[in-house]
Amino acid sequence: MSSPAHKLRDGCLQVVIWRNTNTEGKTYYTANPTRSYRQGDETWKETDSLNTDDLLAMAELMREAYRWIVNQKRADAAGRKQSDNVSAK
Repeated sequence: MSSPAHKLRDGCLQVVIWRNTNTEGKTYYTANPTRSYRQGDETWKETDSLNTDDLLAMAELMREAYRWIVNQKRADAAGRKQSDNVSAK
């Protein structure tokens, strides 16, 4: 399994951003929000179910994830443009 492109965390909340490639070779990004919780005394688990108190904090993490993805897509495009310019020479 590949590594996440980026992780954002606020306490028990986390958004993991994944870099993916479609069948045409184009890159796209996905974001998976989760909340960690302790099952019993020792076992940590994750869920995508959020409590009312989690909603605003997760919304802010998702906003940060969106901004990171937008910036990364710009960097990806700049890298492709630079690569194309080098190849054309």
